[in-house]
Amino acid sequence: MENQQERSLEEVVREAVEGLLQKMGFDCEIEVAREKEEEKNGEIKEVVVCNIKTEESNFLIGQYGVNLQSLQHIARILVRKQADDRANFILDVNHYRKEKNISIVTLAKNVAEQALNEKRAIVFRPMSPYERRLVHMELSKNSAVVTESIGEGEDRKVVVKPAEIV
Repeated sequence: MENQQERSLEEVVREAVEGLLQKMGFDCEIEVAREKEEEKNGEIKEVVVCNIKTEESNFLIGQYGVNLQSLQHIARILVRKQADDRANFILDVNHYRKEKNISIVTLAKNVAEQALNEKRAIVFRPMSPYERRLVHMELSKNSAVVTESIGEGEDRKVVVKPAEIV
């Protein structure tokens, strides 16, 4: 049996995702790379990103990224069976998640500006925990606004308020 420590996380992720997608009947190309990501406390950490390039992205992504989230969950289980530590990585399809993150950050900045201009609280649409985290992290850099999450479960959303009206 091959020594697990000799294989990098990138190799383990590539093999697991390729095997999974082959069994599912998808023809695709896999890119695995390390990227820098900002933590909530402002620290930068490296994260492994596995991008699946395919013509059949709509099946892998699903409505609102639901299939992609499920696929990532299954891939993480497969990888963690082969990796010693809690192997964390991000699964993406045709850079969908990356583009979605950029649009959420842009939206957060625009909503913060609107809240300041109108001097009132603005409530986002319901978001996933990951999307809410992106909004909170981005707007924590702006001391003129404060954010909080309200609601329960699927209806949980972010509220952005000017700091002066808190």
